[in-house]
Amino acid sequence: MKKSISRSRLSRRLEDQSKRNLFLSILGIIIVFFLVIKFGIPILVNFSLFISGSKTSNSPANHSTTDFIAAPVINTPPSATNSAEIIISGTSSSEYTIDLYINGSNIDKTQADNEGKFIFRTTLNPGENEIKTKAKKDDKESDYSNIINIILNNKPPMLEISSPSDGQSFSKDQENLEILGTTDDNVRITVNGFWAIIDENNKFSYNLHLNEGENQIRIEAIDQSGNKTEKQLKVTRSQ
Repeated sequence: MKKSISRSRLSRRLEDQSKRNLFLSILGIIIVFFLVIKFGIPILVNFSLFISGSKTSNSPANHSTTDFIAAPVINTPPSATNSAEIIISGTSSSEYTIDLYINGSNIDKTQADNEGKFIFRTTLNPGENEIKTKAKKDDKESDYSNIINIILNNKPPMLEISSPSDGQSFSKDQENLEILGTTDDNVRITVNGFWAIIDENNKFSYNLHLNEGENQIRIEAIDQSGNKTEKQLKVTRSQ
């Protein structure tokens, strides 16, 4: 009888414990499910939005890269010339329209070839010319290219000879003669093909060896534009 009662109590205790375990298990499942609903789904949604946002943000960057037009590059010509007619050449992307600007005015346009090369045959203004270009395609345009400056000057440089005078005679004892004169800025002086010395005041000098008898002296002034002034003298040294 006592054993039967003890077993009955043990069975009830085990049954109660099983119910509690079941209840706790169900409660745990409910809590986990609630946490997944409350936190897990928003995390997944935010993550998916982040991924899609990254793709979206990359799209404009790619778009702007496609829209970018590189500025042309002008080949460097001489910095000064005495000819108003000049050729301006350079490179760009192939088949772009190239606009030519001189002193701020758009004066010409051409098409770059399939290698990106372009050429302008144009006329310079007297004095300094600031030259630059732009590339265009459809409704888009580049920044300005590199800027080059060319001076158009077709005026011959000044050349004044202060010593000697044409036809001057010298004694047999004088073996050397100093050639003296004045010229303009940025001018090179040659005496019989040899360079003279020019100081900061544009005064030049050259020490010439005199031969006995008649001496021909050719003096040339050449500026950076290629303009030239020439003078010839004859002097005589006694024999």
